[in-house]
Amino acid sequence: MDLRILIVDDSLTMRRIIATIVGSHSGWTICGEAEDGLSGIQKFQELKPDLVLLDFGMPGINGIETAEWMFTANPEVPLILFTVWDLEGLERAAAKAGICAVVRKTEAWTLITSIENVFAQKSNQVTDRKQSRAK
Repeated sequence: MDLRILIVDDSLTMRRIIATIVGSHSGWTICGEAEDGLSGIQKFQELKPDLVLLDFGMPGINGIETAEWMFTANPEVPLILFTVWDLEGLERAAAKAGICAVVRKTEAWTLITSIENVFAQKSNQVTDRKQSRAK
């Protein structure tokens, strides 16, 4: 499966780490990077990625607010929150904003599996819709 992934994180070091993790998977490429939510929204519109990895704590608008805008603009693009934050209610707020998974940066090794799971769920939803229409 070929994927074009947009990374939105204020840390250059973290963007490099994510790019290394994602780049280790055959067919996955980083189509763009943004250092804050507003530039992330601009890149989202411009690059039309297949998936977005978002940090929560960024200058300006945070990852949840950025995700809300992206999800409203195109709910078909999966959004994953990749964050060090472990706030109570964060996963609930993330889901409400259209984020389909939250991955802790301390568990970076699970990122590839999380991306694969998100696309497996998306594929199952498409199959379920097709079967519903066929009835």
